[in-house]
Amino acid sequence: MSITPPDTLQEPLLVLVSCPPDAAERLAAAVVERRLAACASIVPQLRSVYRWKDAVVRDDEALLLIKTTAAAFEAVRAAVVELHPYELPEVLAVPVALGHPPYLQWISQCVA
Repeated sequence: MSITPPDTLQEPLLVLVSCPPDAAERLAAAVVERRLAACASIVPQLRSVYRWKDAVVRDDEALLLIKTTAAAFEAVRAAVVELHPYELPEVLAVPVALGHPPYLQWISQCVA
């Protein structure tokens, strides 16, 4: 079986979103229930150190790994911004260069 480049599979994306642990399940469920993503995996605990409003902040957070398509990115971004408790949520899209073709097709099929 050969690996098919993602441009033939509706350009899959991995979207990274950090959030408070108590918001992770709600955000993950929202993007999947709205058919904006095929899956949202929750990495339950990480420590973030970042600059915010001229201070260095340390927070315990969760990380969402949202599997979606380039076509759905703007809708995913809008949903995260709408539902996220932070004033400035992290929403970073990483293109998927290669992957298991049936899995990439599943992502495309699940996203409306």
